[in-house]
This record gives sequence, structure tokens and C-alpha cells, in this order.
Amino acid sequence: MRRFGSVQQKIPCVFLTEVKEEQSRKRECQQFQVVATENVNPIALESNIDCALATEKLDGTCCYVSIYKGQSYLWARLDRKSTKQADKRFKKHQYSHKSCKGFTWNVKEDFKTVPESWVPAHRVQHHNGQPVPDDHGHIPGWVPVEKDNKQYCWHSSVVDYDAGVALVLRPSAENEDLLEITMVPLADLLEQTLELIGTNVNGNPYGLGSKKQPVHILVAHGSVHIRNPPPVDYQQLCSWFQDSKEGRVEGIVWHCNDGTLVKLHRHHLGLRWPDGDTILNARPVVVHVDGTIREYDITSKDLFTSLSQLNGHRFSRLQDIQFDP
Repeated sequence: MRRFGSVQQKIPCVFLTEVKEEQSRKRECQQFQVVATENVNPIALESNIDCALATEKLDGTCCYVSIYKGQSYLWARLDRKSTKQADKRFKKHQYSHKSCKGFTWNVKEDFKTVPESWVPAHRVQHHNGQPVPDDHGHIPGWVPVEKDNKQYCWHSSVVDYDAGVALVLRPSAENEDLLEITMVPLADLLEQTLELIGTNVNGNPYGLGSKKQPVHILVAHGSVHIRNPPPVDYQQLCSWFQDSKEGRVEGIVWHCNDGTLVKLHRHHLGLRWPDGDTILNARPVVVHVDGTIREYDITSKDLFTSLSQLNGHRFSRLQDIQFDP
């Protein structure tokens, strides 16, 4: 089975971008918009984008599985951000130069503190032993999801460290049209990145669960393929996002054969997101969460228990999953 690229840094756009002086569609506080031009990014061309695998860009929060305290752990994305004063200086430079190039950071003084367990993402560059901020003025990184940390309660709901498993949504091995929710050993996910989607993440564009019965799930990056994707052409991609049923996605991430990742977000094209039903929440899904398997003692986990009661059930749409009262 092919191992897909791990998201350890900001992914560049498949097209070269430019800055327009208008309200950002993605960030309310940002008074400029980054939009795609019609010119393909040289990074994509050098990585033979025409042979890349197109996958769905999911709208959630990024996670990572790695070792912590001697066992496989889920890590939450936590970018180290600048202080208010430093951010003000950075934004002023960015606005006047229409670029972040030439701005000098003092990492020790310009950035907020992070938990001791925080680690920078693998692909963050370093200079003089210090991590270098990205073009957004952030230092991407990870923090382990511990059971008693309420800040990451939705992350925690999809893992059981005692059993060593995670709840994962993926295409069924027997039928690619069908999605399945299943338990996967965390050890099998080591050094992979995944997206946490669900009721309380990013406004829940996939319509999962409810306030009374929240549902969250992990999706491995690169696991949801896009069928018959259009070629990397600006006009054809614009039409695909607007007119195709398959185009009801937040964006596309291309996984190139050399490991390079490039993406295209609807906002790059000036298109809304979310915009009605998504292709993901309309797909059928089967639940394969068996709470009686001896090696998985999951009686203490609410979401695991609820899903195990639906073991074997099939729903016509992902968003139709509901538990008996």
C-alpha cells in the first residue's frame, strides 16, 4: 500500500499566487486575499504534477501519530505564534511590501511560549539552532493529546491509549464507493498525519453528529482519492469545482511521486466554502467498530461504545449516522 506524504509544513498552492487588496474569504481579520494566478507553480512542474495522485483536501484540524512516553500517541497541531507586538510589526511589513521576505524575527523574544512537550514539525527549517517561522509568521508544530487535557477533548475522543487504537474513516477495501468507520491500531499509523473532522471542528461542514451526540473521526491524509480529476489547468479546475458533483470538496491535495505535496483551495479561486452539501457527507458508510474484540477493551470510551453499538450498520450518507436515544 502506498504511503502518502505527511503534512509537516504549509503546503504550497499548485498555481503561483498573488495578493489582492480585498477582505480575505478565509481569515476574517486579514485585509488582503491570496489568490491563484493561471501559472502553474514551478514546484509542481518539477515534481511531475501530471502524474500525481489527486486527493480530497479535508476541512478539519491536522493531527500526527508519533511516539510519546514510549507508546504511539496522537498529537494535535499547535503552531507557535508571535506576540501581539511582533505580529503587528510583521503585518505592517507584509502589507507594505506585499510579501514577508526581508522581515527579521527574533524567535526567542517574538514568540509566545508553548508547552514543554511541544515539538516543531519535521519540515520546519532551522537557523542557528532555532526554528524558522513560515510565510504566515507561524512555527508549525505538535503537542501530544493527553487524556486529561480538556482543550483537546475532541481529539481524545477518537483514541483509546489503553487499547492502542484510533477511530478512522477510510474507503472500504472491498468497495471504494463505500466509506467505513473502523478501529485502527495507533502503531499502524505511526509517522502519518491525519485530519480530525466532526461536530465541533471548523463549523462541521460534513454535518457529522449533533450537539447532544457529537461525532469526530480521523481521516488519513491522502486516503480519499478524487475520481477523474481535471488536469492542472486554471479554467478547467474552476469549472470542476463549480459544476461537478465530485468538485464539492474544500480543495485538492496532489501527492507527487517524489513526496512533494501541492494543493488548491476553493478560496484560491474566489469560490465559497462550504457551499451546500459536500461529496464526502453524501457517501454511504458502514460502521466496523467491534467492542467485543478481546484485545480492544473500549468500555470506558463514549464514542467507541456508541459506535460499537452500530457495528455492522450501513448508512446511505455519512451525515446520517445517528445513535439510538
